[in-house]
Amino acid sequence: MNNNIDLEKEKKYNKWIVILSIVIPLAVAALFGVNLRKLGFDVEPLTFLPPIYATINGLTAVILIIAFFAIKKKNIVLHENLMTTAIWCSVVFLVLYVAYHMTSDSTKFGGEGFVKYIYYFILITHILLSIVIIPFVLITYVRAITNNIERHKKIAKITFPLWLYVAVTGVIVYLMISPYYT
Repeated sequence: MNNNIDLEKEKKYNKWIVILSIVIPLAVAALFGVNLRKLGFDVEPLTFLPPIYATINGLTAVILIIAFFAIKKKNIVLHENLMTTAIWCSVVFLVLYVAYHMTSDSTKFGGEGFVKYIYYFILITHILLSIVIIPFVLITYVRAITNNIERHKKIAKITFPLWLYVAVTGVIVYLMISPYYT
């Protein structure tokens, strides 16, 4: 990377950030409501996917933590590679998550009492922040690749804990609901 901030490139990326930040949640919401089996398609339910995409969430959390320590040690190349990997993990997670929900019936949480409230609190905050995190991740990434490092650092301080929360709570939600999968 050179030392010049590429503001023109950043402006071009910003248009895509806005588009993706709107399109991704809308597409996920729309596809979440589509069950191919109920529409008459002869597809097998992809019931094996939840532990896989939960593992990807866990892997994303680990990668984010390692990337955090890499940048603290000024290992920029490792940090860049890890952050790119974390983004790709999130993309793979999203594809698998949508594929599961398009082929399988939703699972109802069967816990009762206080644990039910904890589950729904974690689930709701996870879902809301998974929507919020999209533009944060994209803006943070674009500021890095356009060499706008000072602004990258400022937003990364917000993006990192939010993204880590989404990744970790994805695993927690899976662990809490997994006994109720049929």
